[in-house]
Amino acid sequence: MSTPNKDIEKVEVRVKWDPSETGEPANDLDIIAATYGTEAPYGSPVYLVHFDSRSPDGTITLNRDSRTGQGYGFDEVMTLELDRLSDAYARVVVGVAIQQRDGRKTFGHIGNTAVQIREGYTSLAEDDFSAVASATAAVVAEFVRDASGSWGFIPAVRGFDGDPGSFAEVMGNRSDR
Repeated sequence: MSTPNKDIEKVEVRVKWDPSETGEPANDLDIIAATYGTEAPYGSPVYLVHFDSRSPDGTITLNRDSRTGQGYGFDEVMTLELDRLSDAYARVVVGVAIQQRDGRKTFGHIGNTAVQIREGYTSLAEDDFSAVASATAAVVAEFVRDASGSWGFIPAVRGFDGDPGSFAEVMGNRSDR
């Protein structure tokens, strides 16, 4: 049965930042998506999508990956085809983590950061990470499937401190909103 209600179907999460100063280690930000099952929407992720990976069914893909922030426009872009995601999944949390291999870096150390979440030409959210300047990672979006099967969007910029691996373990934990 079809309905006239529109829900979120396909979104892009886009991140940009300035390259590091000459002679400094590269600024490397990564988009990470964690998918949670209907049996445990706040448990451990069923799978993660990040650089060098994609979802098993091809519904979440990293289209662009930058290790330096060089270039024009957005440096990292991830597409989430929520309308194609199996009914076995109830929640997708998307975050951005700063690689920490060359010493601790926070969003405050990186110039001109921005994240944009879009559905087609519609901007669902935009942020510059200034509210989480002392964090090394941040959740930027949460998509939740309701009882009718429609996907909703919860904008969220919540900072975390830790490396990308530890962030991926806790990014989907329930938080007070």
